[in-house]
Amino acid sequence: MSASLASARRIVVKVGSSLVTNEGRGVDAEAIGNWSRQLAALAQGGREVVMVSSGAIAEGMKRLGWATRPKELHELQAAAAVGQMGLVQMYETQLRGHGMASAQVLLTHADLADRERYLNARSTLLTLLQLKVIPVINENDTVVNDEIKFGDNDTLGALVANLVDADALIILTDQRGLYSADPRRDPAARFIDRALAGDPELERMAGGVGSSIGRGGMITKILAAKRAAGSGASTVIAWGREPEVLIRLAAGESIGTHLDARTPKLAARKQWMADHLQMRGSVTVDEGAVIKLRDEGKSLLPIGVVEVTGEFARGDVIAVRSPTGSEIARGLANYSAAEARLIARKPSSQIEGLLGYANEPELIHRDNLVLA
Repeated sequence: MSASLASARRIVVKVGSSLVTNEGRGVDAEAIGNWSRQLAALAQGGREVVMVSSGAIAEGMKRLGWATRPKELHELQAAAAVGQMGLVQMYETQLRGHGMASAQVLLTHADLADRERYLNARSTLLTLLQLKVIPVINENDTVVNDEIKFGDNDTLGALVANLVDADALIILTDQRGLYSADPRRDPAARFIDRALAGDPELERMAGGVGSSIGRGGMITKILAAKRAAGSGASTVIAWGREPEVLIRLAAGESIGTHLDARTPKLAARKQWMADHLQMRGSVTVDEGAVIKLRDEGKSLLPIGVVEVTGEFARGDVIAVRSPTGSEIARGLANYSAAEARLIARKPSSQIEGLLGYANEPELIHRDNLVLA
């Protein structure tokens, strides 16, 4: 993991509320400043970094003068709305002070469960990274309810790692990492410096499957690492106040608990595409497009499409067929079937004129394409 993190091009960093708000006392400017400086250094060194940050509710409670966390959902949502202002303002100020632009992105589980919104969120985040902007992501606590909330930002961090095809997920917490037992109760507890993400034994060490708190919330981090590994991203769980923690991890230093993904990133994503998504229709392409896809690893452009079959929406999985009718690939469509019929056989430069807008220049981007 140390070597893979040193070579990681795209990294998602998640920090918890206790770190961001100095144990609930309000947004910690010094801590956020330290992480922002390190994020900026990584970005300016050629890495692509995404920050997933908790802390809105805790900051909102401070601003509202609430000493105890409310139990009513509408009060929690109100606190999040108030606190998010201070949270994003602090990140924006600190990142700008280190020469980096930033962007606020608020997500709910429904955004990533719906294929069209998944693609929209993915396109936005990848565009921000291409523009050298650091996205600061939080759960949209002002609108979530029990049906759509992530439940914790460890899960959100793992889902974002999947969303942007991250090479690694770094979870910064108020603990050094994972122990074989609670070190506060068991003096023989052994520190786990390296393991495979998804190993059931890790869940036992962290408190058992489904535990809401585990070892200070360690179970959610173990499960997040398991989820991130499903898309090929390895995870590090480390103490957030470790000096220069992000810089040192990115340099390959062994800090915290390293949980390696069993499957390489590209293979994991293609397996996810091939196995877990139901096809909604298909497009037939010309021989030129077949060569571009198979031999050159290119995206599928509308100009190579000769026929559209079925009814599908943006974000649905469709088959790509050769002129003989054989399936050569499948992938996530950037346009609906009706839109695809309008832009088929047309260059990408004409998409906006034909539709009045342009989601993407490709019908299927190569990152969302699996060859048969």
